Amino acid sequence: MTAPQNLTPYSLWQLTLYFLRLGALGFGGPVALVGFMHRDLVEERHWITEADYKEGLALAQIAPGPLAAQLAIYLGYVHYRILGATLAGLAFVLPSFLMVVALGMAYVSYGGLPWMQAVFYGVGAAVLGIMAIGAHKLSTKSIGKDKLLWGIFGVLAAVTIITQSEIAWLFIAAGLLVWVIRCKPNLKDMLSFVTSKVVLGLIALSVALWMLYENYFGQSAIESNAASLDPGLLTQIGLFFAKAGTFVFGSGLAIVPFLYAGTVTEHHWLTDRQFVDAVAVAMITPGPVVITTGFIGYLVAGLPGAVMAAVATFLPCYLITIVSAPHFKKWGKNPSVIAFVDGITAAAIGAIAGSVVVIAQRSVSDIPTALLAVGATALLWKFKKIPEPVLVISAALIGLVVYPLVGH
Repeated sequence: MTAPQNLTPYSLWQLTLYFLRLGALGFGGPVALVGFMHRDLVEERHWITEADYKEGLALAQIAPGPLAAQLAIYLGYVHYRILGATLAGLAFVLPSFLMVVALGMAYVSYGGLPWMQAVFYGVGAAVLGIMAIGAHKLSTKSIGKDKLLWGIFGVLAAVTIITQSEIAWLFIAAGLLVWVIRCKPNLKDMLSFVTSKVVLGLIALSVALWMLYENYFGQSAIESNAASLDPGLLTQIGLFFAKAGTFVFGSGLAIVPFLYAGTVTEHHWLTDRQFVDAVAVAMITPGPVVITTGFIGYLVAGLPGAVMAAVATFLPCYLITIVSAPHFKKWGKNPSVIAFVDGITAAAIGAIAGSVVVIAQRSVSDIPTALLAVGATALLWKFKKIPEPVLVISAALIGLVVYPLVGH
């Protein structure tokens, strides 16, 4: 590889080591992580141009996939194509995956001990506050003052609260609605847009996963014991998490409603408390929030389940990135694509807001947990720069003190 003259040459090994380090030490959520990549790779090391970084960030924002992981994959693609994208993505995700698996082992082995229950008693309540503020930040940034997008937000929030589940086709419908209203396409434009590579790829992947999952691995599928290594259960896990990963837009929190609906309400793989604990694990570990799927997979089917869940979650965003990257300069600024993605994003944020209410209804069990949830929300609202891991650790310490006092 010959780097442009205004860039500092770097090896694929150097890039891989950088993303390993970021995955192991990068706290603060997706916004912080993409900021670290700009500071390190564009401003300080001069490995990536500003233009390439902005294009990667734009693709990560409008295409399905967890924001930080998708940007890492794109930046690996810039100079080392598919091999670079693959190694960058793996290096970024692997450290946090190993951490959540280790926590999963401890949770399964010692979850019955009072100290473990006390820790998650406090942390689970604080996570509700983090999710609530996350939904607020996303809505402020992505929806703004657009009345149409707020309407979609409200509808999806209400549907999520009422049905306590996710209706995935509403996301696609929301994207199409915004596109039709904003762009007012004629029949020729509609056919051209719907058959474009970006939209066709997203719809085809989503529909294929949805139909395969519902027809062959739906509610009537195998009711295996969580400790079983039944291939049918692993296949079911893989298809479910691939479907969920296909609908993550921008923030890892967008996957939470899908995970809750599937793992708690539909399949009964986890209890409400276990699910909130799984989200808490994602908050106290570095790297992408979406890596909580590894923890959930471990609770459902051990280490094979953890590997299957993590691979299935990240595979859609990996494939979409390497397929879209060569064409993104052409499609990325297309008004139709932007309108379509705006609609889906508003729907996803509405689902996040609705899921906060649903999870709170089932997880806030007494006055102390209610106070912790409200207090975490108020602190994050007032002091916007409080690191989430600090808040989570503080909640864990409070849980250790309060849990024995409330008679658990």
